[in-house]
Amino acid sequence: MIKLLKISLISLSFILLTSSKLNWGFYAHQKINRLAIFTLPTEMITFYKHHIQYITENAVNPDKRRYAVDYEAPRHYIDLDVYGDSAVYKMPRYWKDAVEKYSEDTLQAYGIVPWHVNLVTYQLTEAFKENNAEDIIRYSTDLGHYIADANVPLHTTKNYNGQLSGQYGIHGFWESRLPELFSDQFDFFIGKAEYIENTQLAIWDAITVAHIALDSVFRFEKDLSNKFDNDAKYSYEMRGNSNVKVYSRDFSTAYHKMLGKQVEHRMRNAIKMIGDYWFTAWVNAGQPDLDKLIDEKYEFEIINFMPQKDFNKLREHESGIEN
Repeated sequence: MIKLLKISLISLSFILLTSSKLNWGFYAHQKINRLAIFTLPTEMITFYKHHIQYITENAVNPDKRRYAVDYEAPRHYIDLDVYGDSAVYKMPRYWKDAVEKYSEDTLQAYGIVPWHVNLVTYQLTEAFKENNAEDIIRYSTDLGHYIADANVPLHTTKNYNGQLSGQYGIHGFWESRLPELFSDQFDFFIGKAEYIENTQLAIWDAITVAHIALDSVFRFEKDLSNKFDNDAKYSYEMRGNSNVKVYSRDFSTAYHKMLGKQVEHRMRNAIKMIGDYWFTAWVNAGQPDLDKLIDEKYEFEIINFMPQKDFNKLREHESGIEN
């Protein structure tokens, strides 16, 4: 059965602590997963469209799991800068080679997203071979999230939220605020999914492009911050029942223009890659008939996640702005 993931909140303080972190940034992940479905060929798209609501709404499940289990967080990023200059070009592409060079503990400490993408791709391929509709949907949904994360520049650095450069909050600014404000203007006519010869190398190619973009991500924000006073840089907007501090529309617009089409290109690449990986897994599984799985009945099991560690010690994947 498909597991519908649900955070179990144990107190009001827990709700207040996590709500902004869980909800901030969901928009882009859901949009990317949804649009990836429309890159698929006829043999796949009917099945995926049948489950489009689940694949869209649960695109954020991996982020929710980060707050429940210790092993989840490293799957979302890789801190390339801790491995020295030009690490993005020098690091071993394959897991076994990387473990031999750095040790598994080191890799887990600084992120494993490129290797985890390949693991989930393998799991999805096996699900296709077994005609396991539940696992196909679940792994497809999760895989979309990890691929999208790998395309974000700030998922490739230890300075992931600008906390080391006096730019605290830049992660949510780039990954969430800009897509929410401007993605309706983006061109999402991407084309059809294509077969990937080597999925491990392909994800590294995406990470390399994302990592190279880091210079402009930080430098442009720093340049603009020197031109905007805080009253102009930030504003307040209603999010649900809360008045939340956000980057102002004027500051966001200026930053977006300086970046050019960077955010759009990263979103487009993520969408296309997700479709490509889904398609590749299906082809490698022998192209099973997915239409036969459409009428299967599913029970939705609610899994209550209880926090297993201090939330203040979590890597802040999508943080708010300091007040």
